[in-house]
Amino acid sequence: MATATVTETKIPGATLFRKGKVREVYEAGDGRLVMVASDRLSAFDAVLPTPIPQKGRVLTQLSNFWFGRTANIIPNHLVETDLRRFPEPFRSRPELEGRAVLVRRCERIDIECVARGYVSGSAWSEYVKDGTVAGERLPRGLQESDRLADPIFTPATKAMTGHDENISRAQLAAVVGAELAKRLEDVTIALYRAAHAYALGKGLILADTKFEFGFDGQQLTLIDEILTPDSSRYWDAARYKPGTTPPSYDKQYVRDFLTASGWNKEPPAPALPKEVVEGTTQRYIECYERIVGKPLP
Repeated sequence: MATATVTETKIPGATLFRKGKVREVYEAGDGRLVMVASDRLSAFDAVLPTPIPQKGRVLTQLSNFWFGRTANIIPNHLVETDLRRFPEPFRSRPELEGRAVLVRRCERIDIECVARGYVSGSAWSEYVKDGTVAGERLPRGLQESDRLADPIFTPATKAMTGHDENISRAQLAAVVGAELAKRLEDVTIALYRAAHAYALGKGLILADTKFEFGFDGQQLTLIDEILTPDSSRYWDAARYKPGTTPPSYDKQYVRDFLTASGWNKEPPAPALPKEVVEGTTQRYIECYERIVGKPLP
């Protein structure tokens, strides 16, 4: 049951706090929540009709690994990962095994805190057009996927629907205040540097990633998922070459298929063929195993 594909959870006796594109979040009492990662996949702001087996377990357990490694940089919201220690009615639900976490309920800051060490993806598109990333000028003459001299912080507003919108650091300071804006930037870059160095030792390049933060009382706290293939762009270091778009361990494989299919990116999204589903699962699991250094439990 623990390895079954899970597209949606419904927990009798539990109160649903929020349902997102790929997660259900439940009330757990005493200022805590239970977050459950399903195998649903979203792309171009649409939830696809075809799930990706094991995806929710990879995201949950890879996040747990990184929460442990980064706790010396900033506290996080994680309380418990062992289902046997969850409150009822969650501990008696085997479908939650490996894909649910008990966390502290924090007051979320509605900002995506993005760190980029390489110019790729939407950053490359903006650079080609304007010579900037998130409105800030970069050196001339960069190639696609070039490593930046220093990682940069490119915040975005967190949209409940539609695309997140990149904002400048000055705009962020206007939204949250200069002191918190500086703290978010410093912590984001510190997390990125630590994760990039670790991943490189495993033969992976962390090109960019995003974090979310909240307040646990007065304490700035790392929340949601971190450093997963859904929130990060990982490349195989052995295949990295500036001037190209390196293959990545994320849902780019799915995006490429959807783009080639001619879909107009308006719901409903088309179903995924078997080979795309299997290839995506393989990429997620390989990313986990290379970083953690052992098979997905």
